[in-house]
Amino acid sequence: MKTSVHIKRILVDCICLLYGLLFVYASVSKLLDFERFQVQLAQSPLLSAYAWWISWMVISIELFIALLLLFSRTRTVALFGALGLMSMFTAYIFIILHYSSFVPCSCGGILEKMSWDVHLIFNLVFVLLAIIALLLIAKQDGLMKRSLPLYAGSIAFLIVGSVCLVVVLFLSSEEIIHRKNPFIRRYPQSSIKELQQVDLKFNSYYFAGSVGDVIYLGNSTDPLHLLAIDLKGRQKRIRLHFDHKNLGFQSIRIAIRQEYVYLMDGTVPCIFRGNTKDWRITTQLKGMPRFTLAQPVDSTTIAFRNNTGANRAHILGIFYAGTDPKVAYAPWLLTPQIDGIFDTDGMLQYNAELKILLYNYFYRNQFIVADIKGNLKFTGHTIDTITKAKIKVAYLKDNTERQMAAPPFMVNAMTATKKHLLFVNSKVPGRYEREKVWQQSSIIDVYDLKKKSYVLSFPVYGNENKKIQALWVSSGYLYVIIGTELIIYKISGLLEKEMKKA
Repeated sequence: MKTSVHIKRILVDCICLLYGLLFVYASVSKLLDFERFQVQLAQSPLLSAYAWWISWMVISIELFIALLLLFSRTRTVALFGALGLMSMFTAYIFIILHYSSFVPCSCGGILEKMSWDVHLIFNLVFVLLAIIALLLIAKQDGLMKRSLPLYAGSIAFLIVGSVCLVVVLFLSSEEIIHRKNPFIRRYPQSSIKELQQVDLKFNSYYFAGSVGDVIYLGNSTDPLHLLAIDLKGRQKRIRLHFDHKNLGFQSIRIAIRQEYVYLMDGTVPCIFRGNTKDWRITTQLKGMPRFTLAQPVDSTTIAFRNNTGANRAHILGIFYAGTDPKVAYAPWLLTPQIDGIFDTDGMLQYNAELKILLYNYFYRNQFIVADIKGNLKFTGHTIDTITKAKIKVAYLKDNTERQMAAPPFMVNAMTATKKHLLFVNSKVPGRYEREKVWQQSSIIDVYDLKKKSYVLSFPVYGNENKKIQALWVSSGYLYVIIGTELIIYKISGLLEKEMKKA
């Protein structure tokens, strides 16, 4: 009998020792690379929104439980705490594997070498060990005979409560990250996979458009020639046939939308339309006012931006070509903060699937979504916290000229849109992000225009740490120009699933 009691005490001591070693090692390893631990928590689909306080709380609780395990009087309390904590860890991994939108990297320490499935089994073993130790202690203290149902119920309640707490954290964190984001980015693995790199020889190319699996590049120094490139990197040079060459062109841009090709110059101003079957540009859309940005909506409708607003501020408008050309301005869309020109600078896009116009500000965390008649649908926000443009404007020649008095703080550099998604090249690092990643890559944030929510982010790495100069997205593929290179990526993983949603 005494031998049996002695063995049970040794078993309890061994379990307490294992827990103590586990928690001390885990907490110390987290402290030694605390920044990395916080980054990993921030990338968790369950705990992203609570990464800061959970990172400190987990370490503190682990060390506190390890301390309580040293003393016989506090071992029971410590084992209950260990059981609750390990139950939460187990529930966390189970939700990650079965209900999470993506599976992040492991959490470091000795567990870093384990797969998530092995990690789950490891935790379940320790949950079982804690239950065994608590039952052995209860038997030694005579609780098994007096109040076994109450004692067993306490253990069950602790496990269920711990699991429920993790579920609540998961649901609330998802809501916060997607709709009330505290500037924490999600980086799911393998959002894009590189297919091809194409040497363009020159850095004067821009994206003119895409049809099917072919991307078309315009050249600012050779405006009447296009470069068509397929997914295998095969190139075809296309010559545009255009006879009206004596109009004093200064800044020609080519745009391709479905079967139409457009030649545009806002300084003339003029827009000509042709067909991609023969690449002949013959039809002029007469009556077009001057513009600084333009996006074809259909064969006779052009969305544009110019600076004919109050005090020469930027203003968006819609041009309707035809026998009786019309221009409809929408002065309510752009919101001045400082001067109405530099502070409202941005990028204009047209989303053909949703039939909406998008305007992303360069220097603040806002984008405008309007219908093709210029009516505001909603104002969206990128996840950074720059609500007001950080620029300084100098007024010259009796306030008739303006220029930047200091380098502006760029927030969103370029955008692209496809289906219900908006892709934004952000210039502002978020919380728990490593500087090295920003030095080596360009970060793309993705937003759901239907749900008005943030989806995910991914880095685009350039050769020799160069940044992207142009961005385009088609159905299933992402294209970037970096220096003189065109890089084609296949959209994959969670991003591919998002693209396929209706």
